[in-house]
Parts: sequence; C-alpha cells; structure tokens
Amino acid sequence: MIGPHKRILVTGGAGFIGSHLTETLRLDRCEVVVLDDLSMGRRENLHEAVEFHQGDVRDEDALRRALKGVDAVIHLAAKVSVRASTDDFINDASVNVLGTLSALKACAGTGVRKFVYASSMAVYADSPEPKPINEDYACRPISPYGVGKLASENYVLDICPRMGVAPVVLRLFNTYGQGQTFTPYVGVITIFIRRLLNSEPPIVFGSGEQCRDYISVDDAVTACGLALESDCGGQVFNIGTGTPVSVNALAEKLCELINPEIKPVHEAERPGELRNCIADAGKARRMMGYNPLGHVFDQLEDLIDYHKSLK
Repeated sequence: MIGPHKRILVTGGAGFIGSHLTETLRLDRCEVVVLDDLSMGRRENLHEAVEFHQGDVRDEDALRRALKGVDAVIHLAAKVSVRASTDDFINDASVNVLGTLSALKACAGTGVRKFVYASSMAVYADSPEPKPINEDYACRPISPYGVGKLASENYVLDICPRMGVAPVVLRLFNTYGQGQTFTPYVGVITIFIRRLLNSEPPIVFGSGEQCRDYISVDDAVTACGLALESDCGGQVFNIGTGTPVSVNALAEKLCELINPEIKPVHEAERPGELRNCIADAGKARRMMGYNPLGHVFDQLEDLIDYHKSLK
C-alpha cells in the first residue's frame, strides 16, 4: 500500500515511467491525477479511471487545476536527453528547471504533504572506474541536462520544507522496459533492439567500455511508491542495481539474441556522456526497503518479444 497518500499527482504521467507508475498507483486504490503535455507521452497509455489534464508543467493554471485535492506529487515531467541538452540547453533548462519551480510554486498553500522528484545519475561527476558510487560522490555534472537536474534537486530540497512539504529525491540510473518511446537519443536498450529488429547494427559511441547501471522501469516505479510510503523526507537516494554492464557487452548480447550475423559498429564518442556511473543503492535499501530486480540480461528476451509484437 502507498500509505496515507490517497490522491496523487504524477507530472509526465503519460510517459514511459509515468504510465507504469500511474497504473500501479491506480491498482493500489489511489486516486491518480496526471498532468502531461503529450510531447512524449500518450493519452492511451492511461486507464480511463485516471484523471487526465493535458498541459505544460510550466503552466500555472494547468498545475492549479491538476493539484485540486492532491496530497502528494511525483514530479517526472522533464526533457530526458543528455545529448539533446547540449544542443538545446535553453529548452532543457526551461522544462527541467523552470518546470520544477512552477510545480513547487503551485504546491504552496495546497494540501500537498510530500513531493517526490525524479532526478538522474547525470548529476554525478564522471567516475574513473565502474564501481558503485553512493549519494556523497561528487556532483559535478558534465552535461546541461545534469546541471539542470542538480539545480532542481537543490530547489526541491530547499523550498519544500519552507512550505511544510516533505521532499524526496530519487536519482534514477539507466531505466529500461516496455513502453519506452523510441527516440535517437534516449534508451540505449530500446534503440539497439529496434535497430537489430530492422537488420541494422547497433551503434556504439566511443570505445564501448563505458559502463552503465541498467534498472527496470518496475524498479523505478517501486522506488517512487516506497518514497511515498516511507518516512524519509529530505533524503536523496540512488535508484539502481549496483551491477556494471558495458555498452559493448550489452550490444553483443543483443546481437547474439536477435541476429548473430550482425556486429556492432563504433562511432566517435558524444560529449556530455559519463564513462562510468554505477549506483550504490545501499541507502535506499536501508531506509526504504528498496530491492531491485535481477540482472538486465535476464530481462532482455521478454523485452525483445515485446518489441517484436509492435512490428
């Protein structure tokens, strides 16, 4: 159960993580409200019982309408591309920073008691080795996306207590799963699978030895629910598995599963992308009871079957 929170606003709730989360909350007998501009999300991702408001998270009127009777907010709405943020940093900051500030401002004087903010591993400095890092690791982002996420974290942690709202920050690592919108920039697993199913090689940027921590969308949803349930206001949590997987290993495994005749190709590395970022999620385990699913490779065949069903 989600605990005392009965009416919950999910910004960006028609998107990838959001649509999984809203369905989980609905099945847990919560009243769910979604605010989404549908730039990435889709209305058909949501059950008819979900109260839907189409609007931009920077729109104060839309926020006020969506917040009526709400006692908790899970703020997912964001531009989520590291690569795109380097080219369009103004729009990235407008949505990710000003959008967060708008959501915070709209909560003032309402019945909102908890604000869960979905941040990112992109807030961290690059790590020289693929070893798990905890929440005290240096926060020196190397992309505009990471800069905006870190700024928003600090705003959330500073402003919420002034309003009597308990803030929780979740630093999500590389999230994968069914329903991820295909773009050229976000979701390497989705991108690799789609290319291989189209008989195209996966493209690896740089050496491919850079390591990531891939978490199931179910883990991200579980973490959001635990953040609502737990008495952990004012805390920041890594949400990952602690298991490093190189991009080369991921590409090779997907080639093996889909089409062994195809081999990955390499292109020049892209700016703003971390070489190594693996989560030490011990704090989330201790304080919230977070327990991630198994290795990403164990989930790949089901994910491939899902993408085949879409063709």
